[in-house]
Amino acid sequence: MKRDTPSAAPTSGRRRTRVAAAAASGCALVLVLTAPAAAHGPGTGRGTHYVSLGDSYTSGPLIPRQVDADCARSDHNYPSLVAAQRSVAGFEDVSCAGATTEEMWKPQGGNGPQLDAVRRDTDLVTVQIGGNDVGFGSIIATCAGLSTSDLTGDPCRRHYTSSGTDQLALAVLETAPKVARVLRAVHDRAPHARVLVVGYPDLLPDDGSGCFPTVPFAAKDFGYLKDTEKRLNLMLRLVAGLNRADYVDTYGPTVGHDMCKSPADRWIEPLRPTSPAAPAHPNAKGEEAMAQAVLQRLADGHGGHGGRGGHGH
Repeated sequence: MKRDTPSAAPTSGRRRTRVAAAAASGCALVLVLTAPAAAHGPGTGRGTHYVSLGDSYTSGPLIPRQVDADCARSDHNYPSLVAAQRSVAGFEDVSCAGATTEEMWKPQGGNGPQLDAVRRDTDLVTVQIGGNDVGFGSIIATCAGLSTSDLTGDPCRRHYTSSGTDQLALAVLETAPKVARVLRAVHDRAPHARVLVVGYPDLLPDDGSGCFPTVPFAAKDFGYLKDTEKRLNLMLRLVAGLNRADYVDTYGPTVGHDMCKSPADRWIEPLRPTSPAAPAHPNAKGEEAMAQAVLQRLADGHGGHGGRGGHGH
C-alpha cells in the first residue's frame, strides 16, 4: 500500500481542538456497541450480483494469476474465491492496489471509480478500505527506518507520539467518517444490497513479540503497531454497525499466521516475500483465509458486528 505518513503535529491550540474532536468521534463510535442490529438486504447465492470494492489487501498483488496490471488484481483474491464458492450470477471485482476511500469516486490507471460498479440490482457488496487512508505503507517504511538507531526500544511509537498525541490513533479516527461516506454511497446506489465491511488480517504477532530481521522493526514497536491495526479494525467494525453493514473479522482467523512465522506457516508475507505476494500483504493462503471468513459471515446471516479482530487495546 502507498500513502503519506500522518502530518506533523499541529500547534498546541489546534492540537487540543483536534484531540477533542477525535475523542468525541471515539465516544460516538463506541455508542454503537449498545445499538440494535440494523436491517440488511436479502441473502446471497445463485442469482446474486456481487461487487467487490477495496485496496491491495483485496486485489491480491503478485498472486497468480494477475488479471489487471493497473490495479495488481488477482483472480485468486478473496472476492474471486467467494464468487466461485457462491456461484453468483454476476461478479465485478474493481478492487485496486493503492486505493484510498477517495478512489471510490476517482479513477485509478485505466480503471474508473470503484463505486461505478455498484448498481441498483447489486445485492452483495464487500468493502475493504481504510488502510491507505491511515498510511499502512508509509508507516511500515518509517518504522523500519527508525529501528536502525534503536533495535531494543520503541522509536516508532515515540516518533508518532512525540507531539503528545498518538498520530496513528488520530489518523484512524479521522478515517472513520471517510469509510462511513463510502458505505452511505454504496447504500444509495444499491439500496437492497447486503454490505460487508472486511477487516484487515493479523500482520504481526498477536502477543506483541518481534522477529527482527525478518520484519525490521524495533523490539518494543511490534506491540504498538499490532495495537494500531486492532484499533483500525475496531473502527471499521463500529462504522459498519452505524451504517447498516456487517463486519467480517479476518484478524482472528489469521492469528498465528502473521509475517513473522516460517514460510510454511505464514499467510502474510514479510518485507522480503518468499511466496508470490506484495510485501506485508496476504499471500494466496491469506486470501483463502479471508475468503473463508467472508463465506462464514454470509452463512451466519444478518446482524451482529462482533469478532476478535475488531477489538483494539
